Amino acid sequence: QGPLVESGGGLVQPGGSLRLSCKAPRTITSVFNPSSMAWYRQAPGKDRDFVARITSGGTTDYAESIKGRFTISRDNSRKTVYLQMNGLTPEDTAVYYCNRNLGGRDFWGQGTQVTVSS
Repeated sequence: QGPLVESGGGLVQPGGSLRLSCKAPRTITSVFNPSSMAWYRQAPGKDRDFVARITSGGTTDYAESIKGRFTISRDNSRKTVYLQMNGLTPEDTAVYYCNRNLGGRDFWGQGTQVTVSS
């Protein structure tokens, strides 16, 4: 199925922006394209929470806490999903994980750390 490789995390000041990327370089197109792709995040000492999802048809869904600030998108030709994060706050600090779901099976990346601090 191939790994999911996240990138784009880092340290940013409150109010700043980051764009996360999740690539599936070894996932064949016929598997990636029909997959639903999502981002989750896990803050220290907390459960892993849903952030955003984009279906194979491009329908998006967002957690209430990030609506209007984050945007999920995908580029099937690059087998990549993105998470544009604007207006970041310290409460957005977490490890962000990419998720691929197909036929009820979940696949996860290793995560990328996002830290929002002045």
